Amino acid sequence: MKLPINIKQGLSIILVMLFIGTMMTACKNGKAIPSEKPTESHAEKEEPAEGLELSKAQMQAVSIQIGNIEHKNLSAVVKASGKLEVPPQNKAQVNVLSGGVIFRINVIEGQKVSKGQIIAIIENQDLLKIQQDYLSAKNGFTYVEAEYNRQKQLKDAGAGTGKSFQLSQANYNSELSRIKALERQLQQLGISAKQIATGNLTSQYPITSPIKGTIGTISAQTGSYAQPGTSLMDIVDNSNIHADLIVYEKDLSKIRIGQKVNFQLTNQDNQLIEGKIYGINKSFENDSKGVVVHAIINKTGRNLIPGMYVTGLINVGTELLTVVPLDAVVKAEGKEYIFVVEESSEKKHEAHSESDEEKEAEEATHFKKVEVVTGVSELGYIQITPLEKLPENVQIVTKGAFYLQSKSMGSAEEE
Repeated sequence: MKLPINIKQGLSIILVMLFIGTMMTACKNGKAIPSEKPTESHAEKEEPAEGLELSKAQMQAVSIQIGNIEHKNLSAVVKASGKLEVPPQNKAQVNVLSGGVIFRINVIEGQKVSKGQIIAIIENQDLLKIQQDYLSAKNGFTYVEAEYNRQKQLKDAGAGTGKSFQLSQANYNSELSRIKALERQLQQLGISAKQIATGNLTSQYPITSPIKGTIGTISAQTGSYAQPGTSLMDIVDNSNIHADLIVYEKDLSKIRIGQKVNFQLTNQDNQLIEGKIYGINKSFENDSKGVVVHAIINKTGRNLIPGMYVTGLINVGTELLTVVPLDAVVKAEGKEYIFVVEESSEKKHEAHSESDEEKEAEEATHFKKVEVVTGVSELGYIQITPLEKLPENVQIVTKGAFYLQSKSMGSAEEE
């Protein structure tokens, strides 16, 4: 039986409308089926991140030990920063007493020298005049001395006049003083008066090292003109190097002479150096409300240079502190962490049989990494201050934390 065309069109429209109505009803009831499954990345993002987890067998294999955070009396410290210095008598600037041309420099930068060692030669033609004046005074003094002795003998015999004796005595003292002054001047220039007396004159004089030490910056060069008051080079003796630390007013009452100090070299991988306080200034430094505290450094053999920045930990007594073993703290990316036991093993099982694998999974221990700030360390323990509040009687990893740290870094790299 054939239906008319208009009836077929009407049936098609009715069927389409029924299909659309069915789909809308399904969407309203939340029963619509997604066209595709969620991607693996979406599923991973929706899963909660889990902490580190180890079984009993794994913990025994890597010797992980668990314990409590302790409280011990450790040395309390005052932290102060500063830099290394040497006493004024252990550093010198080399100058010339009389200007002249630098004839020769006998040392190089970094060379060690002893006190009195010749380090340069200066040439000055004016030296010849000084030596000539000395020779003239020396030769003229022979007559003055003879006249003085003659007038003295006459006076003692009562034959001479007092006026003649006084005149000869004045000439004698004046010429003697002049000779002594010229001799002293030549001595300061490093020229021997005995050598000049033999007629051996020179236009050069030596520059000697005023202290024992190491040559620093040489600012002069051969052939240049050296003027009085202008330094030719620096010399530093580091044998008595010490640290000048700035202690602020709030901590000043805790500082005493003789207290032990541990130094950390800021730019030397925080190397530790021991020392002790030997002096405390009695005035504030540059209106900073800080006082300079001087600390002598024990002999260490390290290459310490004045100007190096240091951090000093001054031992000011003992204090009850929150501590953990040194092995419990790990470092990563400039921060410090401990591992806290987040979930204990041996859960209570329900009364039904389980496989060995399920039991082993139930006995796994979960760990959480917590950032801490460390303080003083002593006798194998180190002070910590957690950056988040921890439960009372919390347990931590006291040994083997480095394994958990490497495992956490490996997990992060895989992700």
